[in-house]
Amino acid sequence: MLASEVTNEYEDFCPQEISMEGDSRGLQIGTLDKDIQRVMVALDIREETVAEAIENGVDLIIVKHAPIFRPIKDLVASRSQNQIYIDLIKHDIAVYVSHTNIDIVENGLNDWFCQMLGIEETTYLQETGPGRGIGRIGNVQPQNFGDFARHVKQVFGLDSLRLVYYQETDLQKPISRVAICGGSGQSFYKDALAKGADVYITGDIYYHTAQDMLSDGLLALDPGHHIEVLFVEKISALLTQWKAEKGWTIDIVPSQASTNPFHHI
Repeated sequence: MLASEVTNEYEDFCPQEISMEGDSRGLQIGTLDKDIQRVMVALDIREETVAEAIENGVDLIIVKHAPIFRPIKDLVASRSQNQIYIDLIKHDIAVYVSHTNIDIVENGLNDWFCQMLGIEETTYLQETGPGRGIGRIGNVQPQNFGDFARHVKQVFGLDSLRLVYYQETDLQKPISRVAICGGSGQSFYKDALAKGADVYITGDIYYHTAQDMLSDGLLALDPGHHIEVLFVEKISALLTQWKAEKGWTIDIVPSQASTNPFHHI
């Protein structure tokens, strides 16, 4: 079957057009006009991912984070980032990107996070189009901030969790309304405030932004960017479901390569 048959089905579920303005999405490397036998799903494309794809005979990678995220000035092989692109092209591995569209779409990544954490009666943080938006906010069972933080750490299987608060007494503050945005969503914290959030969960929170959040009365949790690895499990399951329904004769390969650059001691 053609690679385009897979991506067309994916776009019926998660259209490129709902992505945020200027976002990288869709085909980035290779062609979809080719027969394929094996599709890999990955969060990132790094050296480890490419080696894994080559070893597994992968023809198409569906990935959340675009491998080409800065302008390319050349394709000189001595540059390590360029070698990633060169190896993909050399082995005829197409790369299809689904970035903010999978964050925005209904029953996409942010909704899956809410299901895991027990966040209910949700709506989006910031509108990006008619009836849709980025991030989610909803209600949880009333509890204190410290207990909820421990719940988040356990659900995501984290070796550590950054908490944004000043005083130890803040851990006892009651919370019942929680906002979340996967990836690096600190720019939406005022939307979380405007919609009544007690706590905002997002990755890559800057030092001064954390202080601003607290000055505005918002507690926060930073579980890191890598929680988006849930994309691999969920999209692999969707592709497997479509394979069964449509009689696709392809293999679905969830990436096992570790691309999380952060660990804690």
